[in-house]
Amino acid sequence: MNVDLPFSAWIFVTALGSVGVMGPVALIVAAWLALGYRWKYAGAWLALLGAASGLVALSKIAFIGWGIGVRHLDFTGISGHALMSTAVLPVAIFVALLPTRGAVRAIGGAFGLALGVWVGVSRVVLDAHSVSEVVAGCALGAVVALAFMGIAWRAESGRLSPAPVAASLAAVVITLHGVPVPTQHWITEIALGLSGHERPYVRASWKAKTYRAPDRRTELKLPPEQRAAA
Repeated sequence: MNVDLPFSAWIFVTALGSVGVMGPVALIVAAWLALGYRWKYAGAWLALLGAASGLVALSKIAFIGWGIGVRHLDFTGISGHALMSTAVLPVAIFVALLPTRGAVRAIGGAFGLALGVWVGVSRVVLDAHSVSEVVAGCALGAVVALAFMGIAWRAESGRLSPAPVAASLAAVVITLHGVPVPTQHWITEIALGLSGHERPYVRASWKAKTYRAPDRRTELKLPPEQRAAA
């Protein structure tokens, strides 16, 4: 997928959706909800995001460990960047604008959702995910964001000023943008540990139906020369 932006610009955009940035932003949002509104809103937000993140992790573990995916859609797992950006960014802006009129909150949420989709597009441009994986992530993230905004829409207004909320969220994004977090490595380790395989399933050979992930017991039974080539 080719889009007329420099490669470095797409790297910058995609880094915005990393767990290392969006995770802390989500926690700051929860903290502001608990301090300025009600604990139930913070709990609902974290529960929705946690459930969706769990689905992402399970979809990736299923593929990496057992090769479970949808070949004709080139689907090997829900995009975590797409999920996090389309879930967290709309809610972060929405929470900052909670003291304002409903129309302003709606516009802010829509802008955040568009920004999240842009992050999702960057994953396709950079060949990190297929279109189907990004669409799934964006759709799941949008469901989380819209569900939470529906829950908190009638929260008491005026409890917090938008300025400190926005400033704290911006500070987190600026400070943590580009800081690597090895979530894919962790997920791979979990998948291999659960499946008992020595190597993860990978997209190219999985699509070609030529890859088998041998487990440790199978490899130990092979002659040394075959074991080295396995």
